[in-house]
Amino acid sequence: MSNTSHKNQKRDEYRAAKHKAEGEGLPAGLPQKKYYRQRAHSNPFSDHQLEYPESPEAMDWSSHYPMFTGKKAERNADLHEERKGNAKRLDREVEIADIGCGYGGLLFALAPKMPETLILGLEIRISVAKFVQEKIKALRQQGNSPRPPSSPSKETAKTPVADTSSPSSSSVPGGYQNIACLRANTMKFLPNFFHRHQLRAIFLCFPDPHFKARKHKARIVSSSLNSEYAYVLRPGGKVYTITDVEDLHEWMVERLGSHPSFERVSREEEEEGEGQDELVGVMRRETEEGKKVERNGGKKFVAVFRRVEDPSWPVRRLQGKVPGNDTALSERKVGSESSTIKDDGE
Repeated sequence: MSNTSHKNQKRDEYRAAKHKAEGEGLPAGLPQKKYYRQRAHSNPFSDHQLEYPESPEAMDWSSHYPMFTGKKAERNADLHEERKGNAKRLDREVEIADIGCGYGGLLFALAPKMPETLILGLEIRISVAKFVQEKIKALRQQGNSPRPPSSPSKETAKTPVADTSSPSSSSVPGGYQNIACLRANTMKFLPNFFHRHQLRAIFLCFPDPHFKARKHKARIVSSSLNSEYAYVLRPGGKVYTITDVEDLHEWMVERLGSHPSFERVSREEEEEGEGQDELVGVMRRETEEGKKVERNGGKKFVAVFRRVEDPSWPVRRLQGKVPGNDTALSERKVGSESSTIKDDGE
């Protein structure tokens, strides 16, 4: 039997035992990463047969954040009456997106620091996304599960059980209820999940550098993608980038810096020290790739960009009268949702 076939067999046996344990009502153990390994490179232009909502209003978040649904969400349903859809509402919206979240290191680090903020990881690789989803599920269940016996019987020795070496959700603020992971291709479908100005932070941590020039179009930072980031980010929101590839760092800095909707924050916010943005510190230390770079003595390149306010629409003078009103129209903001109308005599 080849090495690859042996690995596949072990993986299938592990997942079958895990599925059996869940079917018997045993507490879910933390997934073992070795059974969810997948090559780092994935072609974002391929047809991955992904499921995605036709619009943000059609997205049902209730199964991903079940603790944030309920009466409060129903009371808040009329806040967005102009949006149509049958999806169940949450009492708040997702505000932070980790694009290309990998094995979820940043998600699990941010969860207890921001227990009232909904955070979403987006990952295109199916096995990696599955790992994060199962780890979130296991951590949530551990808060309500009894401690497993210290010496399991022979029949249950190979059955995955709760791993108490990690903190249970009961000892972590929020119990990991505020994080979720979706398998998604953000290069194609980001606006399908988030409406305009919804997010306050986007993380791009150690993205695929795509070294070959003909592959640069697959990089996660580009002029067109930056416009989509600007669309879903609210003014004042930030794009956090980190990589260990200096060429990619310079690429991202050049393209985000030249986009009219972004400006780079001060170096004090990016670099380690008293003035550092707290989220930058977490990003430096807690991502899976970041830890590997540190072990290997590599260098991390950080750049953070702030979403600037949209320019105001120009004001022009209009002649004539408003239909159904004898008052002459003297001033109107073109393109504004709420126009300003004044009498000539004012």
